[in-house]
Amino acid sequence: MNVVKTVHEVTERIASRSAASRRDYLDRIEGARVKGVHRAALACGNLAHGFAACAPGDKAKLAGSKALNLGIVTSYNDMLSAHQPYATYPDIIKDAARSIGATAQVAGGVPAMCDGVTQGQPGMDLSLFSRDVIAMSTAIALSHNMFDAAVYLGICDKIVPGLMIGALTFGHLPAVFVPAGPMPTGISNDEKAKVRQLYAEGKVGRAELLESEAKSYHSPGTCTFYGTANSNQMLMEIMGLHLPGASFVNPGTPLREALTREATRRALSLTAEGNDYTPIGHVIDEKAIVNGMVGLLATGGSTNHTMHIVAIAAAAGLHVTWEDMSDLSAAVPLLARVYPNGVADVNHFHAAGGMGFLIRELLEAGYLHEDVRTVWGQGLSGYAVEARLAEDKLVFEPSPVQSGNPKVLAPVRQAFSPNGGLKVLSGNLGKSVIKVSAVKPENRVVEARARVFHTQDGMLAAFKAGEITGDVVAVVRFQGPRSIGMPELHKLTPALGILQDRGHKVALVTDGRMSGASGKIPAAIHMTPEAGDGGAIAKIRDGDLLRLDADAGTLAFIGDEREFFSRTPATEDLRRDHHGMGRELFAGFRALVGTADRGASVFG
Repeated sequence: MNVVKTVHEVTERIASRSAASRRDYLDRIEGARVKGVHRAALACGNLAHGFAACAPGDKAKLAGSKALNLGIVTSYNDMLSAHQPYATYPDIIKDAARSIGATAQVAGGVPAMCDGVTQGQPGMDLSLFSRDVIAMSTAIALSHNMFDAAVYLGICDKIVPGLMIGALTFGHLPAVFVPAGPMPTGISNDEKAKVRQLYAEGKVGRAELLESEAKSYHSPGTCTFYGTANSNQMLMEIMGLHLPGASFVNPGTPLREALTREATRRALSLTAEGNDYTPIGHVIDEKAIVNGMVGLLATGGSTNHTMHIVAIAAAAGLHVTWEDMSDLSAAVPLLARVYPNGVADVNHFHAAGGMGFLIRELLEAGYLHEDVRTVWGQGLSGYAVEARLAEDKLVFEPSPVQSGNPKVLAPVRQAFSPNGGLKVLSGNLGKSVIKVSAVKPENRVVEARARVFHTQDGMLAAFKAGEITGDVVAVVRFQGPRSIGMPELHKLTPALGILQDRGHKVALVTDGRMSGASGKIPAAIHMTPEAGDGGAIAKIRDGDLLRLDADAGTLAFIGDEREFFSRTPATEDLRRDHHGMGRELFAGFRALVGTADRGASVFG
């Protein structure tokens, strides 16, 4: 199946620039495969430690070193709604493994923090760094070398990318990612956004705001808007690491459990001991990465993945750039309208045809590579299905020919936009990214004077004091990974939304993040180089004329460039942001972290 020209060209140049590093990576995982799982070679004391706590039947199998053993890497905690359902998964997985003569063990846990809880709080400064901590935790879990394959239990923002990086480090092992699904639909996203804005205007109190939020985030499961968590699930499916149709089935349902049991059996069928060896290092190649980017663009997914995809690809020996994403964005149509890029949530998306419909549409139009390896077999067309239970048995049926709701999920011929949801902005201020799918066309070009702040609280205080009026480009800097860890700045959205609703031209420029819920405000985020690296954003002063043109893909200072670049960059004493809530432990991360366009990773 042929792909469109841009998809082909981007894939080829990724493969070309990555040739040496990809070859080295494949050589390393082949060496690990040849060495195999070393349970048989372990000293008796080592092996005894490895199965000491197992049930007697499992212990006997592991002592014999013949049964397949599945590692479980879990991000379970019962504070985070998306991961609370994972409490019961290890027992389900172990039972499914035993049913086919294998064993399973929880290899280890990884941290799972919630950006929704830490939003606007000091803990948010640890959020992005948690991805690389999760990757290292995954490596520690698998370092016991007891496992023939692994399943990964993770959903949310930095958790799935971290698990992916860790899994690719053990690229010789088969890997299946097992989701838990979104919570059922609560109040409408429009109603939630309205109450937030009323609170920002002082028209309702904290009690009303908390009541609204509790009706939205109300049960176990992933939050239902299309932010980073649900973008993660889309990526895992379209890249072939979920079972088909698994991403958006609600927790606690018979279908959810059936998919988890089948994921267990599937992972154990892909080991080097069988005839269908499919390690994750072979699944994730340049074609799978491009498929992931296409899916992200076609659904208007999270801007966080402009960093995460780069970091995930690097773990597989592949070099991906923002320019790759930008070029794809110009060619890939937008097929989904899910909040904040619409009023529907992911449950509505799933009911309209979900991932199966999306994948079939993109495949038939030539936007996806069909000739890829997946955990379900050869070829992505195996994912153009939906999972169902028929007489208590898991079956996969062809996805519907027509969308159940074209206002939420459209066919290619009726795309919401001919272009994808993410763009790169370039100019004399550096590079940044913007999510345009939720921004109305009339708001995509802003030329206005700058107001500069070094904290989001500083900007909010100025807004509440009535100091920000008229057209404005709010510049919030010293928020980058080297400065304080690149927190999300969603507290700014209601205030800026109020100004925009009053008829003003409004934009945000920041070296911080806004993730998948940036909303209707044009926001140039992930500015690189960041202020902490002396980037041009550090030279902006109050009153400077800035122009953000999301249509043209530009962001620039307008005026005397010679004078602008001769300025001494602003500085900021950030010691207050380097202590408390555990932030002092991450000084090494802040010193090592790379730039946003290279994945904001500490791994080089």
